[in-house]
Amino acid sequence: MEPVRIVSLLSSSTNTRAMEQAPTVVNYVPLMIMIVIGIIFGLTNIFAAEFLGPRKSTRAKLSTYESGMEPVKTARERFTVKFYLVAMMFILFDIEIVFMYPWAVQMRELGGYGLAAMVLFMVLLFSGYLYVIKKGALRWD
Repeated sequence: MEPVRIVSLLSSSTNTRAMEQAPTVVNYVPLMIMIVIGIIFGLTNIFAAEFLGPRKSTRAKLSTYESGMEPVKTARERFTVKFYLVAMMFILFDIEIVFMYPWAVQMRELGGYGLAAMVLFMVLLFSGYLYVIKKGALRWD
């Protein structure tokens, strides 16, 4: 077949409807190309930085960096449990937002059941927050 004929076959309405209905490997080719380009770009940057970057290591470059301050203690110091509690609470409330976005998008379609489920979710989350405040996990004494 000649190239013009192939283009006209691909652009016909019957072939377009068939491509929309049945996903084939051809539909995923642009995605695969973008993934390959991304991987090649990332690897190229890693190797370029390794080969082209400066190699002089000094004592200052190898020392611990603490927000521009001179390090006074070892980097192997233990953190208190409260630090980890605050970090876990941040993750918990961050994940809460991830659950709320799809609910907000589909709120009208979900109706009263979706609203009740989200209110229950928020009540449970807020009760956990009140428990954490009551136990004093947010106090940095």
